[in-house]
Amino acid sequence: MTVTLEQTRRAVRGYHEARFRGDATAAAAHLGEPFRFQSPFFTSGDRAGHLATLPGFVSIVTGVDLISELYGEAEATLVYDVHTATPAGTQRTAEHFRLDDGKIVSIMLVFDASPWQPMRAEIEPDPGR
Repeated sequence: MTVTLEQTRRAVRGYHEARFRGDATAAAAHLGEPFRFQSPFFTSGDRAGHLATLPGFVSIVTGVDLISELYGEAEATLVYDVHTATPAGTQRTAEHFRLDDGKIVSIMLVFDASPWQPMRAEIEPDPGR
């Protein structure tokens, strides 16, 4: 199947909007298998592990300002500011997506983790869950 830039945009924006609404079901609809997520705090090798962190993350977000969107046929990059109700305040973030057959198969989240270090124990997923 040939994936168009518009299909890539719909998948990435659909995921992004669902994620920040806290709608794990809608976000999952845009994720493929296999799936991998990587950020400065944790890595997940499956959709369930990644989506399990969504409620905690969304609970601290007070707003999101999209700065830039770049789309290719099998990849995309979003740059945005995440406003949080934490001492970290506003976090400039870049998110790179790889897609296969119109579904997101990997996400690499890039941000300065230093403001989050004092809160690391509360942020990292509990490996025993």
